[in-house]
Amino acid sequence: MSGPKEPGEPVESGLALIDYPSQFPLKVFGEDSEELEAIVLELVRARCPQAEHIEVRRRRSKGGKYLALTLTFTVYSQKQLEEIYQDLYDCKQVVMSL
Repeated sequence: MSGPKEPGEPVESGLALIDYPSQFPLKVFGEDSEELEAIVLELVRARCPQAEHIEVRRRRSKGGKYLALTLTFTVYSQKQLEEIYQDLYDCKQVVMSL
């Protein structure tokens, strides 16, 4: 176990702990709209074209305002995941991703 990091020392991403390639469950939350799922799938496929099958599970909030998507797919590198997360962060339809 390593000690505390020094100020200014880079912190290693949790994504570095994943063994690639790996099945990865990506959770995405946004306002419930007909376009949200298509937009998210397009973003993921653009960064991970070799993911032949993407399983999608949907769940609406109790009030019906939000939609939670869980996309499970094979990710091949940390760089791919970082780019997907950045694209989702930049997407105005996405409220949060995990």
